Amino acid sequence: MGEWTAGERFAFGENWARFLQTVDEPRIAAAEKSLREGLECATLGGRSFLDVGSGSGIFSLAARRLGARVHSFDYDSHSVGCTRELKRRYFPNDTDWTIEEGSALDTDYLRSLGRFDIVYSWGVLHHTGDLWKALDNVCPLVSPGGSLFIAIYNDQGTRSVRWKKVKRLYNRLPRGFRFLVVAPSFLVLNYHHLIKDCLRLRPFETIRNYGGGRGMSFWRDLIDWVGGYPFEVATPKQIFDFCKVRGFSLSWLSTCGGSLGCNEFVFLNTGSSQPIAEAAPGG
Repeated sequence: MGEWTAGERFAFGENWARFLQTVDEPRIAAAEKSLREGLECATLGGRSFLDVGSGSGIFSLAARRLGARVHSFDYDSHSVGCTRELKRRYFPNDTDWTIEEGSALDTDYLRSLGRFDIVYSWGVLHHTGDLWKALDNVCPLVSPGGSLFIAIYNDQGTRSVRWKKVKRLYNRLPRGFRFLVVAPSFLVLNYHHLIKDCLRLRPFETIRNYGGGRGMSFWRDLIDWVGGYPFEVATPKQIFDFCKVRGFSLSWLSTCGGSLGCNEFVFLNTGSSQPIAEAAPGG
């Protein structure tokens, strides 16, 4: 927690507000597909869904369209506003979708929420400033037999350390100078796609067709990656071990193949927690 200051925190909500301009039916459908695949179900009808760090709100919207009763919250007031805007567009005055401002590090707030059939937090907990406390806080929110669907940045060792420095620099720079970080990062992350597309005589095809598998936007994802700070990482084994002793069994996994990006996990709450004898990884 002491490695960053409030002034270094990336403005996630401002980035999501720009993403809302691109939200359309194909993007929402992609978000729905992502939920169905990870949760291995066709519908969420009759189930309760907690979106921890709702961001743009597109996955809260997807869950609601799949039939879930949804509770969304985010630490960033702009993200809360984005989620409320999507509700206004698609589910105005809907009593089965509630939206609040709250933090995954606020244990009192989380305890007030109760328990949910599905607790969803994709790419959020590693941006709280205390990944392991945040994960420890959300585990009890999953009902017995319920699912915890999370995505956490993959630990790449020294590469992750370098990216952390890039992210900190981005947020310390005045806005007018941040392109000095974004431009080289864009090339580092995409040069192989750019070369391949040019050789196929289809320049920028990969960028034009980008969806991230989840209905996301290339440029918003790029800025989110370069600027996303605080920034923590974990290996799949660390996440698995952490959740196992808290009574969770792994039901679905999608890794990024040891490279840049997030590993996705769906755990089932078996209710068979074990004594926790040591500090959390990275704690």
